[in-house]
This record gives sequence, C-alpha cells and structure tokens, in this order.
Amino acid sequence: MTKQATVVRPGKPYPQGATWDGEGVNFALFSEHAEKVELCLFDARGRRETDRVEMREQTDLVWHCYLPGAKPSLLYGYRVYGPYQPQQGHRFNPNKLLLDPYAKAVVGRLRWSDANFGYKIGAKQEDLSFDWRDNALAMPKCQVIDPSFDWEDDRSPDTAWNDTIIYELHVKGFTALHPDIPEALRGTYSGLASAPAIAHLQRLGVTTVELMPVHFFVDDFRLQQLGLRNYWGYNSIGFFVPERRYAATDDAEREFKTMVKTLHRAGLEVILDVVYNHTAEGNHLGPTLSLRGIDNAAYYRLTQNNRRFYMDYTGTGNTLNMMHPRVLQLIMDSLRYWVQEMHVDGFRFDLAAALARELHDVDRLGAFFDIIHQDPVLSRVKLIAEPWDLGEGGYQIGNFPVGWTEWNAKYRDAVRAYWKGGGGLIGDLAYRLTGSSDLYAHNGRRPYASINFITAHDGFTLHDLVNYEQKRNLANGEENRDGLDKNLSWNCGVEGPTDKADILALRARQKRNFLATLFLCQGVPMLLYGDA
Repeated sequence: MTKQATVVRPGKPYPQGATWDGEGVNFALFSEHAEKVELCLFDARGRRETDRVEMREQTDLVWHCYLPGAKPSLLYGYRVYGPYQPQQGHRFNPNKLLLDPYAKAVVGRLRWSDANFGYKIGAKQEDLSFDWRDNALAMPKCQVIDPSFDWEDDRSPDTAWNDTIIYELHVKGFTALHPDIPEALRGTYSGLASAPAIAHLQRLGVTTVELMPVHFFVDDFRLQQLGLRNYWGYNSIGFFVPERRYAATDDAEREFKTMVKTLHRAGLEVILDVVYNHTAEGNHLGPTLSLRGIDNAAYYRLTQNNRRFYMDYTGTGNTLNMMHPRVLQLIMDSLRYWVQEMHVDGFRFDLAAALARELHDVDRLGAFFDIIHQDPVLSRVKLIAEPWDLGEGGYQIGNFPVGWTEWNAKYRDAVRAYWKGGGGLIGDLAYRLTGSSDLYAHNGRRPYASINFITAHDGFTLHDLVNYEQKRNLANGEENRDGLDKNLSWNCGVEGPTDKADILALRARQKRNFLATLFLCQGVPMLLYGDA
C-alpha cells in the first residue's frame, strides 16, 4: 500500500506514543537506526489497512507526525525500514506490523503464524534469512485513547510501611471462582473491585494488593503449540497497556482506573508486579512484534562478539538494554504513567537485579536506581525488588539502595527450614524474626526493607508446603523441570492427599505455625492469595 490520503502535519517528538489533544493525534516513535518509518491506519475491526502515512519528520532520533481530525478509537501500528543484518544487531523488516512501545491500548489477540517472525521459519540460515510475508492480519492493533477520567477526590491510602500487609494476587485467579462475585465480573478488574472481593480483603486485614502482571502480554508460541496459555503474565510487550483479557468491558483502561479508585475508597493500596527486564520477543529465534523491529540494537542487550545473539539474564531469551537512555526513558515514562494517570501506589520489580546491570556486573548504583531515587513522583511510591536475576552475580539480597524494599528469600528459607524441623537454625532465624538487620542495617535501611513471605506465586502454596516434599509441575509441558527442587517442605508423613485425621490435624497446625510466624516478625508481611 502506498497511498496517503490522510492530511499530515509535522507534529512533535514528545510525548512519545499516540496523543489525542481534542483536535487530532500526535504520533511519535523512537528509532535510532531506522531509515524510514510508516504509520499504518486500520479500519474499526483491525482487519483492513486503510492508509499508510510516511513519518517524514525526525527530531533527536524520534520520528513524528500529526493527523488533524484523528480521534480516540483509531487503530494503528508501525512499519520500520532499515538494514536486516542480524550479525550487526539490526533486524528491520517492514513486512512486519509493529506495536507502539508507548501504546495505551491494544485491540485484538496475537494469532501465531510463521509470518510473525522476521526470518523464514525452517530456513537453513535460521534468523539470518529474511521473511517477506505480511503479518498485519495476525497482529493486534494499537488504539488511540481518550485519557479523560473523573477521579473525583481519589487519594492514595498512603499506608506507612510499618502498617503494611501485602496480599499478592492474580486478577483472574482471585475472582474467577468467588461464588459471591457476579459471574459476568469474575476474572476481571471489575470483579476485584466488587463488594464481595473488597469485603474478603478487609476481613483478612490486608492493606495492599499486589497484582501479578497486568501489562499487555502474549501467550508464548510454544505454549500455544501445546494447547496452553500464559497464565501468570510474565511476558510483557506493552508497558502502558492494561491487559484486556482481565476486563469485563471493551475499555480496559477506564475499567482499571475505576478498580483503583474503588479500592482506594476501601482503604486498599494497589501495587503492580512489573516486568521491565525483558519482553515477549524472546531470543534470536523469537518473533518480531515491537522493539525488535523498531530498533533491535538500541532496545536489547546484545553479545559483544556477535550481535546476532542476546545477553540473557532473565531466562527468557533477551534482556532490555538499560544502558541506553531511550530504554531508560521508556521504563521511567511507563512507571510515571501508572502512578500519575492510573493512580497505582507502587511497584514490585520482577528480576530487579537485571535492571541494575551495567556492562556485565550488577551495579546497585546503576542509572536506573539513580534516576528513580531523584524522581519527584517515583521516589514517593512503594518500591519492591525481587533482588536477583538468572545471570552470574545476580543474587543481590540486601544490596539494593535506600528507598527500596526487597523480597527476602532468606526469610522464606529460614522459616520453612525451622518448621520442617531442621537443626542449627536459631541464629539465622533470630535475624529473620527481627527484621534481618544482617542484610539491611549496613546501609541504614530499616526492618521494613524486608518483605517477609512464606509462599509466593512462583512456588509451593501454603497447602502444598505441608502436603508435598516433591514438586509436581506436570501440567505445563515442562516435565517437572521448572521451579525449585529444594522447597524445604514437609508432607507431615504422607505425600499428597490423605484422609488420616492425625495427618490432617498436623498439617492444619503447621499452616497456623507458618502464618503466626509471618505476622509476628518484624518486617512487612506478604500473604499469597488463597493461603488464607
């Protein structure tokens, strides 16, 4: 398609993304190495490309244009031209429709096909080959939004750390089977904000819900081949987009805002589990969905000796390039968007050590943490690190800077080992019961720097912990290879379900032991949904 019937003005390079001003829409996209960028417009169903606009203006490596008269609900995507030279780090392929990294809404689901890959699947050269097929029909489309919303008098509960009790939950999992939530709302943001859900949270006494990933994500190609879905959501590809599969309406952004406002009125904070360390595009054999086709060499950490390959500190195939200022800007803009426009109260950062890597080493004073520390918006919200990644030297418990709290896996392991009956644990347990000063006092951090937990989403539940000594991850097609083998669990005498009264009584007592320990320790307790 070469026609350009749409009236186009130069526009501005900031803000990035698609911004409606009441009279038209400004589009802006960063690409350092692109030679040409086209904005593709689609009909209301996202099935037909109605126009293709060449973005002729470029300011500070940001391509931009303005469409007068364009309105919210307009569907769009990008095609980016440049060299296809994987060994030099470049993977431009204009045959692939690309998602805007700054999109605020995405319509449709990714339909996997070989056309979603920038190279020819099955070729002997693998990703060194080039695929000419157009994938627009298989791709979801970005959507321009109207950001207006009546927040009324919404304010964050701003719960002090010493009063905080975190409840980690999955939006769908928490609400999908609740008998008192209206069936049409189960599994959705509206379901989480419903009266029965809020009443349950208030009865538990928690102050803060930590939502497992709600950024737009895709179901992995391999999972689809197995007939499975990505349930947890740690496969983000849209850092500004609330995942539509959790919406009861067609407007996920507005529904998410309503959920936050409703939870705030009930005195409950909302924290997001965010995944900025990698994207769903995988390794060198992964699909071309967004950043890879926009500017692979800028957005991703590539190996020095052969830039065809990716540095993988995350176990997913790629790692975002935190040393590039535009990548830092993308993440910081996303964080501020969720605080200022969506009113969330903080973040838990998945594999946060990967965000601190400068060159190869983990540097706790990396640019990412320096920027957050001085940011007038983000320095005031709750910041929780998962203080490790999968690379060498990635286990960084106790090494995050002032202002950060951390998931304390040493607490988890010490408490599990003690109640299992292990010996020689009193010294270590004493530190864990009293706020883990051995980990946090050296740099002036207080006991609330320790997020104490017995269980979390990525391992045994409390029920599993007293029922099994061996993990059984059989349903996901990984043949029980994933997850920790050493769970420090005790089955109380029988592996798995039993009807023996004495075993059931012991298991119930062990659960109470774990929960009592969790809530009587110094530090911030985190409870996994379903455990109580």
